[in-house]
Amino acid sequence: MKVEQYNLDEDNPNVTLTTYVLDDSPETLKGKPRPAIIICPGGGFFSCTDREAEPVAMYFASMGYHSFVLRYTTYFSHGLEMPDLSKPLPLKKETIYPKQIRQLGQAMLLIKRNAEKWHVNPNQIGVCGFSAGGHVASLYATRYNEAVLTDYLNASSEQLRPAFAIIGYALTDYHLLDQQLRAKKDSPGEYAFMKASNVAYAGVEFPDKELESEISPVDHVDSETPPFFIWTTATDPLISPLNSLHMASCLAENKIPYEIHVFGEGTHGLSLATQAVADSKSQIEPIVGQWTTLCTKWLEKRFALDLPAKSPFEEMKDKEESNAKN
Repeated sequence: MKVEQYNLDEDNPNVTLTTYVLDDSPETLKGKPRPAIIICPGGGFFSCTDREAEPVAMYFASMGYHSFVLRYTTYFSHGLEMPDLSKPLPLKKETIYPKQIRQLGQAMLLIKRNAEKWHVNPNQIGVCGFSAGGHVASLYATRYNEAVLTDYLNASSEQLRPAFAIIGYALTDYHLLDQQLRAKKDSPGEYAFMKASNVAYAGVEFPDKELESEISPVDHVDSETPPFFIWTTATDPLISPLNSLHMASCLAENKIPYEIHVFGEGTHGLSLATQAVADSKSQIEPIVGQWTTLCTKWLEKRFALDLPAKSPFEEMKDKEESNAKN
């Protein structure tokens, strides 16, 4: 596997794309291109968690897909930092939207420029994200064909279009978040966290309706939106599952293929939901962990690897048997 890191912002060394490119092999790749997935970890826009980065890349690699982890602009620049929620978060204009989706666009273009070298099928590059990273992935997947990306990156919508999107417990509806945030005053911890996250990403604690619409993926679904695989839990205490349900509804209204799974129980930020990514027992949920198997089947229906019906060994045996009969 080729693991390399590329900086995407000369002013910010923490904005990187890390490659997890499978080695070419006469037994597997044989020089053929394969699908690729760009992974956007979550972290509330304060940082990018490791739990939703390399372990997820390894999961997709085990499926035979190339993987790339995008660490986009976040409020803090070192480690898994969290703000002091006892006081308002100071504004940092250099960290707010639309930097994150533009960096995802840069990642897409970088991979396509290197598609031949990395044996990537340029028509089968998808995006994946969790929580805040799921917001970045879904907003990109619904706005790749708008001027905020095409004009800024001087690229066509065809060059920027992802082949699919995979999102877990993602924030997709800021109108819904606004309603719920104002109702969360009886939950001071969640209320303070979400207000601070809004400042880190949108620049204000309460975005106005125009900004809400600009940053809500549900408001940008159209006939050109790629297929979505969506999963969440019914008991997520931070990002309401209504976000996922509303996203699915908008996709259905626009006749966009999608699959959605809402697991009955599970906290926020489960990632693979296995002990490999857990820092507490509450993050191990075997039932929720089945999302990976379901996602594998969903991907294999649409982006199966270009494989012959039989292996060289089987072909050889068939030939020997045919010669023996003759």
